Amino acid sequence: MPEPEKGLFAVRGNAWAAGEKGCTRQEGAWNSREKERTCRRDAWSRGSGYHAQRISGKRRKDVEDYRSWMPEQIRKKIRDGEITGPTAGMCGGYAQANLVILPRRYAEDFKEFARKNPKPCPILEIVEGTPEVHDMGEGANLVTDIPRYFIYKNGVKVDEVTDASSYWQEDFTGFLIGCSFSFEEALLQEGIDVRHISMGCNVPMYKTNIECEKAGVFEGPLVCSMRPMTPADAARAVAITERYPNVHGAPVYMGDPEKIGIRDVYRPDYGDPVEIREGEIPVFWACGVTPDRKSTRQNSSHIRR
Repeated sequence: MPEPEKGLFAVRGNAWAAGEKGCTRQEGAWNSREKERTCRRDAWSRGSGYHAQRISGKRRKDVEDYRSWMPEQIRKKIRDGEITGPTAGMCGGYAQANLVILPRRYAEDFKEFARKNPKPCPILEIVEGTPEVHDMGEGANLVTDIPRYFIYKNGVKVDEVTDASSYWQEDFTGFLIGCSFSFEEALLQEGIDVRHISMGCNVPMYKTNIECEKAGVFEGPLVCSMRPMTPADAARAVAITERYPNVHGAPVYMGDPEKIGIRDVYRPDYGDPVEIREGEIPVFWACGVTPDRKSTRQNSSHIRR
């Protein structure tokens, strides 16, 4: 087993707004024309035992106000501790990213994992030896400009912070991974309701029974985010989001959650549950939470003592 490192930290769910307009930029991303999983459109309806359920929760009132803000304005509010939650719905039209930071000794394995699994892990930028970002937001910083960081040591989550500066080491490599928050503006512009935004909560995310392709010490199940829609809106969402391969692209599945290993769609593994209304189906996109330590099994055992 490799010797334990001082720390491995990652952020899941919470994203930042990058400095480039639009979601289709290619620089720094892996080629998205790799073989992708086919979107399976199973015939499935509420008659199969699935029932609508109303979800209530505390609504974030700031999202609409931040929708037209520039990325550097949002990053400053994050840096100042004024935004500490998910950034869905903010900086409309700009790409957002999740973050994974690893000791350099695992960086090549993770690059290969991302190459083999481009749907959940489309890399937008790799940052080495410094937390300073350039391609995805000049002047941005990996350890101060994301709302919340999960800190892992030797395979165990040990901290959750809003500023990870004290954990940074010179031999760390940061990976900015495309986030599905990026294409939600395009859905909204076409009149498609994005439920977690309208409810003011985080997107629900689930571990599935779809296995990622292993690379080095990294293996585990695909994690998917879910947005409920009518079948007609789901078909439109496929056409819209397939234009954005660097932020997960088109859905990987829609229909009965149990067929991809999700027993209870109202109990997400990450994020918050959302309401699924009569006549709607769950639509699942590959998610950048996939490399989270809870879901990437083998990686955890390889960095323990």
